[in-house]
Amino acid sequence: MPTGATAWKGLAALAAMILATPATAVERPAVVELFTSQGCSSCPPADALIRDIARDRRDVLALSFPVDIWDYIGWKDTLARPEFTARQKHYAQSRGDHQVYTPQIVVDGAVHGVGSDKQQLAGLVESTAGARHKLGATMKISEMDGMVVVDLGASGSDIGHGAGVWLLRVARSKSVSIGRGENSGRQLTYANVVRSMVRMGQWMGGPSRFEIPLPEARADDADGYVVIVQKSWGDVLGPILAAGKSDGL
Repeated sequence: MPTGATAWKGLAALAAMILATPATAVERPAVVELFTSQGCSSCPPADALIRDIARDRRDVLALSFPVDIWDYIGWKDTLARPEFTARQKHYAQSRGDHQVYTPQIVVDGAVHGVGSDKQQLAGLVESTAGARHKLGATMKISEMDGMVVVDLGASGSDIGHGAGVWLLRVARSKSVSIGRGENSGRQLTYANVVRSMVRMGQWMGGPSRFEIPLPEARADDADGYVVIVQKSWGDVLGPILAAGKSDGL
């Protein structure tokens, strides 16, 4: 059995090792936006894939954006918002390919693919990893004095016209019984459903702080919120430069 002096030396050595160990850096997650519709018969497999990713992968921030492009064929999407449809179309215009379909994923605001294709989704997340390491800045999200506080460090690259700082109000899960249309009779469950978006400000690349009252951040039936920083000007959407989420998602 060690003596008191020996035990104290062992504790001191252990403490020194702990203090000398650097904290592990958490990489910025890939942002996967799924544009989906309750009136789309091809969408349920994509919705299920997003549920799995939201549950299993900490390196991916998966979001569902319900759109209304199929409302005319028999069922009005109960979660869709016109601004989400506009966002999907702005992506297509910004890329120059004008491809708008469901289920469609957009990864980091840069590349798109078929939302139900698990292999393609994994490939897009992998192919954009290098840009995530190079672009953007560190971002810290905290809650203090009734406010959501977003602190951004300096950009490591030229961000041109700047980047919008957006807070997305998100419901962790939504289940909907479909009464008509291509998915009639089915109950569909969506994960990380964006309920609304609010612009916190414009980031020009320097160390900056943005704030919004906490009740506003958790409005619209949200379980939590996501903050993204996205290079943009007018209706042109560029790459996402930083992203993070609150507890509860």
